[in-house]
Amino acid sequence: MTMAHGLQNLLHPITEALLMNKTTLVRQRIWSRLKDVALPDSRFHLNFAEVIPDFQNSGAAIAHILALPQMQQANYVFVTPDNCLAELRHRLLEAGKTLVVSTYGIYRGFFLLDPKAIPPEQTRFAGWLDGLEYFGSPISLAEIGERGAFDLMITGASAVSTDGVRFGKGHGFFDLEWGMFTDIGVATDTTPVIAVVHDVQVVEDKLTPSPTDIIVDMIATPTRLIEVQRGYRRPHGIRWELLTPEAIEATPPLQELQRARGLLPA
Repeated sequence: MTMAHGLQNLLHPITEALLMNKTTLVRQRIWSRLKDVALPDSRFHLNFAEVIPDFQNSGAAIAHILALPQMQQANYVFVTPDNCLAELRHRLLEAGKTLVVSTYGIYRGFFLLDPKAIPPEQTRFAGWLDGLEYFGSPISLAEIGERGAFDLMITGASAVSTDGVRFGKGHGFFDLEWGMFTDIGVATDTTPVIAVVHDVQVVEDKLTPSPTDIIVDMIATPTRLIEVQRGYRRPHGIRWELLTPEAIEATPPLQELQRARGLLPA
């Protein structure tokens, strides 16, 4: 639940202020609990404004996802680069699933991980971000579109409410990824979206999503799998009027999409 990374809320200013205040309070409350179970990042340590960390017993949360019939039947999956999903990326590659993974901040776009091109003994390394650089290949939005719709999308989160409202780090990266993918037709309102978090990151409060928030369908934690009864439709496409020139300049796939839609010179 975020409007940062160049996004601006379309709500009434008073409503926007109330939502953002609640967002900030919830995020700070969760982060204070998360530090007790989070595994420090090698670069950002426990700076949760910059990294969605791995956490204690994340393997149990991943096991819930791997047991889902939807996952067992899936062949083509989008997975965010969050630390808590490294083992999942490894297990999916091991199972022969093709992955699209975003780079940190989407600053260098997306990479394709094709399990047929990765030696079996290297799938764990390929699931790490360093391995993504070594075994993955850059893939454009046009090439992602040519491969067809994602079977599943999986993301980490700073926090997520039981009614499916997801909080990221506060930069809006997943919102942008969703916007680009719905624009090119590889994700729709019915695409299953799963969030992976520790139990301390689950918010019991009922939250109102912003116009760009992506409501998840399931929440996997070490102790449970929560199925969300979605009460809101997800947004479609990119709201270009909400993006700053700086945000577009920092995100190559946004520039590619602008050119494809005739919004930039070819």
